[in-house]
Amino acid sequence: MSWFRLSLANLLQSPIASTVNVILMALGTASIVLLMLVSSQISETVSRDARDIDLVLGAKGSPVQLILSAVYHADTPPGNINLAEARRWAEDRRVETAIPLSLGDSYRQFRVVGTTEDYAALYDAELVSGDWWSRSMQVVIGSQVAADTGLSLNQRFESAHGFSDQGHTHDSEFEVVGLLEPTGTVLDRLILTSLESVWDVHDESAHADDDHEAHEDVDHDAHDHDEDAHDHKAHEDEDHDAHDHDEDVHDHEAHEDGDHDAHDHDEDEHDHKAHEDEDHDVHDHDEDEHDHEAHEDEDHDAHDHDEDEHDHEAHEDEDHDAHDHDEDEHDHEAHEDEDHDGHGHDSHERDESTLEVTAYLLKYRSAVSAASFPRQVNTTSNLMAAAPAVEVNRVLQLVGFGIDGLRLFAWVLIASAALSIFAALYGSLHARRGDIAMLRCLGATRWQVFYTLILEGILLTTAGVLVGLVCGHLLVETLAQWLESARGVAFTGFTWLSEETFLLIGLLIVGIIAAAVPAIQAYRTDVARTLAEVG
Repeated sequence: MSWFRLSLANLLQSPIASTVNVILMALGTASIVLLMLVSSQISETVSRDARDIDLVLGAKGSPVQLILSAVYHADTPPGNINLAEARRWAEDRRVETAIPLSLGDSYRQFRVVGTTEDYAALYDAELVSGDWWSRSMQVVIGSQVAADTGLSLNQRFESAHGFSDQGHTHDSEFEVVGLLEPTGTVLDRLILTSLESVWDVHDESAHADDDHEAHEDVDHDAHDHDEDAHDHKAHEDEDHDAHDHDEDVHDHEAHEDGDHDAHDHDEDEHDHKAHEDEDHDVHDHDEDEHDHEAHEDEDHDAHDHDEDEHDHEAHEDEDHDAHDHDEDEHDHEAHEDEDHDGHGHDSHERDESTLEVTAYLLKYRSAVSAASFPRQVNTTSNLMAAAPAVEVNRVLQLVGFGIDGLRLFAWVLIASAALSIFAALYGSLHARRGDIAMLRCLGATRWQVFYTLILEGILLTTAGVLVGLVCGHLLVETLAQWLESARGVAFTGFTWLSEETFLLIGLLIVGIIAAAVPAIQAYRTDVARTLAEVG
């Protein structure tokens, strides 16, 4: 029988105690592995993504927010900045390289970044297939974007405003013209295009909004015009009815006067014969002249009324024609303005003084510039300058307190596991004193007995450490998958750190120390005395 099998058999005699010891050791190991993998990869990613970026120019606000959005693309930017003002600082003699970034759109939560080819060169990225953009609305996509979205060369897609799937989708389509190789940087999760592409997309959106508002205004004006015409017509009808009523009253009064005059005239003829004949003739002559004049006046008034109505209708026709002519001229001018705006959409005719970008990534010519350049930008301009190294270290220091606390808790678990192994082996030693004495009688040496107890401690520790390593890596990979899909943070659990080797050795030493005290007692066992006590 080998000493290994003997040690294993001794552990299996108390399976519950052995299982508890393994679980405690596994929990402590998994906690430490998780912290080591996460902190190491985050630090590496932070350093790699901020490589060769000494300063970030952006809108005033939170410097941490500016760094997270412009360098790591993990937050929304604080705002946009004027291109002309930012370019003035980017062309400063203390600046070696300056890379513009324009953010605002995304596709399936992968950000569309307007920039230059220098941004890809910052991470030593090369094309796997295709070519760089040669005109507006062409893009080059990162490896993770291609893998997750299925986009390939010559495919088209529409971006959404903002950084979520719920954003407003633009009508303009991007065309994929290039695929980047994996770099292990933030570039793998980005869609790169030219600055002009981002400007064109947002110019078209603004133009569409203006057209929609103008269309609503035209409809509203046309509706008001119809209402005014309707009111004007009703007013004319009322005036015309009133005029007709006045004419009817006038005709009725004239008719009554005529009947009354005729009745008086008959009475005068009956009373005065001869003398009244002359008066009658004269009177009849006067009445005939009066009737003739009244008839002429009525005809003249009717003629004048017809002329007035004719003039009024002609005036309305002239006003209507003039109004139609004005509307035609207005529509013609509006059409010309729309054509002019559509033609002016060309990026080459933009006013550079009104253009905006999100940020500028700067690199100094010398480290001495870091002492004065950021302070000068912050105090003499409307821009904000933030150093990635300073802001990230500040964040890591805040996070570091939590990581240190978790690491301390993990070592407490390991210490508990070591004490549990010690307690288990010590208790097992007390129960097996007779067996150990018999082994000594059968020819086992003190060192062989010592080795048996140490081997039991190593077996318990090794089982707990191996289970903890596997659980720790699987937990990190699960966490990485969730964070990558939900927050865009990329790391993996399928990696091995050099620190883990030292961790494994250190934990085995802890197991040996925990088993050392019971093993020493077994080494010092007095065979005769023990057999006497047991017997």
